[in-house]
Amino acid sequence: MQRTVSEQLYAEAKQYFPGGVSSPVRAFKSVKGVPLFIKKGDGCHVWDEDDNEFIDFCCSWGPLILGHNNAKIREAICDTVAHGTSFGTPTRWENKLGETILANNKYIDKVRFVSSGTEAVMSAIRLARGYTKKDKIVKFEGCYHGHVDSLLVKAGSGLVTFGVSTSAGIPQGFVQETLVLPLNDLEATEKMFKEQGDEIAAAIIEPVPANNGLLLQDKSYLEGLRQLCTQYNILLIFDEVISGFRVGFEGAAGYYDIQPDIVTYGKIIGGGMPVGAYGASGTIMGSVAPDGPVYQAGTLSGNPVAMTAGYTAAIQLLEPNFYEDMEAKTQAFVAKLQEHCDAKGYPVRISTIGSIFWIAFSKDRIQRADQIDPASMDYFKTLHADLLDRGIYLGPSGYEVGFVSAAHTPEVLDHAANVICECMDRIVW
Repeated sequence: MQRTVSEQLYAEAKQYFPGGVSSPVRAFKSVKGVPLFIKKGDGCHVWDEDDNEFIDFCCSWGPLILGHNNAKIREAICDTVAHGTSFGTPTRWENKLGETILANNKYIDKVRFVSSGTEAVMSAIRLARGYTKKDKIVKFEGCYHGHVDSLLVKAGSGLVTFGVSTSAGIPQGFVQETLVLPLNDLEATEKMFKEQGDEIAAAIIEPVPANNGLLLQDKSYLEGLRQLCTQYNILLIFDEVISGFRVGFEGAAGYYDIQPDIVTYGKIIGGGMPVGAYGASGTIMGSVAPDGPVYQAGTLSGNPVAMTAGYTAAIQLLEPNFYEDMEAKTQAFVAKLQEHCDAKGYPVRISTIGSIFWIAFSKDRIQRADQIDPASMDYFKTLHADLLDRGIYLGPSGYEVGFVSAAHTPEVLDHAANVICECMDRIVW
């Protein structure tokens, strides 16, 4: 497979950007070769600048649940752009997307749009502190909440890809306000809440931890966390930037039927455009400016192009049986891979929820970040390179999850499963 143009573009990009990229994991540092420069996407396929075609399981890291270049979203964006791209004012499309989300999500009463998942989390943390008048935040090891200073402690995503868990440049004072707990340990959580609950504003968790592998938690653990937060007067924040609108329209809150106090969203909510949001009860959201004292603003928040894309995507997600069909075909895809690996005796376990999957090179169920063997990433590195040569694109890190879109047909998934199984057979175990 020729990669000459991507190689040339990457050499050029390194003159302009740190590492030649605008986001670290894109640099292919934990896999083989140079980053592919993608020029086109359609349905479940992407094409690079060398005209190589790939079945895409990255889906722009999750937002493209409807696939690339969705016709309805594309047409809606073009119609909106014809009237302008940004006004810095309220627009009708902002109302339409807000109404659609709230009418179909019983876990929040009001929502505020922002421009990214990181901004949503940053705002939710400020809201929790402003509402409770307490300062400390609890997070869980391996959960990633964007590049917010106080939450880049024991985080996942790109950090763990590069072998670290905490970013440089975070003041010690910020770190001291962030308490870190292990996942799946209610005893440790209760002990901390007993000792410091009077200082803790909120506990933030990915209810579907999907930035450091797919660390699926039992419903009983999430229910126990909800109970402890209520008992100790601590707000529970669900970071649903990945799971929101992916495992169901109501996200993990609806999937598990657990009421968080604040929810953050991103990815899918923009229909492929940059969008984030946070929501809560009317009482909590009443603290947000201009109604309350917690200030948060954004020039491009509620951008009409992004709102149009998000609304057009949301209407399609609300079609009957959309999520049931997505989960069924993802389960069938994963089952074929798992059955092959089990029959061959490979140390592979594939976790899945909704239309998310993760290939772990371990027989054991993994629910915490410290259960992932860093040496197992060598298997992923080999698999990733082989799959690229065979026309399948996974995100370039073994810690990242894969996504199935509505554009992945059963036939495409069956073909992809066959190719993945063949590549598994070529790995030296």
